Amino acid sequence: MDGRGSSGITSGTLEETRSIAKEIAKRLIPGSVVALHGDLGAGKTTLASFLIEELTKTPNREISSPTFTYLHIYQGECPVFHFDLYRIANRATFIQMGFLDQLEEEGISIIEWPEIIEDLLPRDTLHVHLKHLGENRREIHVH
Repeated sequence: MDGRGSSGITSGTLEETRSIAKEIAKRLIPGSVVALHGDLGAGKTTLASFLIEELTKTPNREISSPTFTYLHIYQGECPVFHFDLYRIANRATFIQMGFLDQLEEEGISIIEWPEIIEDLLPRDTLHVHLKHLGENRREIHVH
């Protein structure tokens, strides 16, 4: 992942995915937004959990997808906002729930299913596309 354009990586194990998350986390600073794209089962929550562990310096931290609460906040050097927008009806709901405030704070936002708020994301959002290839294999593109 050299930071130019899109980098495609194939991960065949959880440890490889954890290593990819560590590399991504090195790029992040307060105010960063990471948009995780992919179908159900592509590994978005797994990658998000590894990112959160790395950013909060809490190995083996129990991370769950905030599907029914939409947002979990984790404390680290700066707050980490983990969004799951799978069940959000539309961008107006996102705004009405006050979530736009988190995107503007000096935390790091990790967003699963970001497509519904694509036009609200900052220009420098780091987009990560995950594709399930079978078994534990995933193709991960970062741009």
